[in-house]
Amino acid sequence: MDISKLTTNGKAIYLAYDHGVEHGPVDLVGQSIGPEYILDIAVKGGYNGVVFQKGVAQKYYTKEYRKKIPLILKLNGKTAVYGKNREYFSAQVCSVDEAVRLGAVGVGYTIYLGSEFEPQMLQEFGKMEEEAHKRGLIVLAWVYPRGINVEDGSSPEITAYAARLALEMGADIAKIKYCGSTEGFKRAVESAGRTKVVLSGGAKTDNPEDFLNVMRSIMEAGAIGVAVGRNVWQSENPLEITEKIKEIIWKN
Repeated sequence: MDISKLTTNGKAIYLAYDHGVEHGPVDLVGQSIGPEYILDIAVKGGYNGVVFQKGVAQKYYTKEYRKKIPLILKLNGKTAVYGKNREYFSAQVCSVDEAVRLGAVGVGYTIYLGSEFEPQMLQEFGKMEEEAHKRGLIVLAWVYPRGINVEDGSSPEITAYAARLALEMGADIAKIKYCGSTEGFKRAVESAGRTKVVLSGGAKTDNPEDFLNVMRSIMEAGAIGVAVGRNVWQSENPLEITEKIKEIIWKN
């Protein structure tokens, strides 16, 4: 699958905003509670795509924005309330047909590697991937090692496993967590083969330079970029941090 619609010279920066389902409004501080604010950052910051759940896309991703910023539609989700006392499971809540109707260029789906519900998520992803590729959509796999069978979700070994799973399941792009070192992340990129790898930006860091150092590490390891959310739109100057991230991605 040609991923050029979601990349620039083979690299990418995506603005993730599926947090309203996954975390609730607690993370949507200040102006970030409004999807218009996110779209404004995405357009002005020159992002390769914005990640929404279907409801936000239905109400805010108008035809005007289709010309300005590509949409990656998240097809499954779970709430933080559900995850407190239960095993990790993220069910499909949006169809590929709806993604096409909403103007999506790509679709994303989270697989919790190691969860007792992993088989259901793999089955759903497999069906979704086949249908999405038939419709010409780029498929992104969020692969996060979490659950009762995972001892250390950030180890280099399981991070490489997460990347490999994305390849084996047919994803075009794998979105994975940082494992703490350039060497470890390089192994994950190698494990992903021809599936491209982007960093999952994670929670807001107290020191922006810490996040930028992680960006330097993953780019050195061979990743193509990042899907970043809170470290941009919780920032006091989202466009300034965006430019610093882009500098590392394209001029590292």
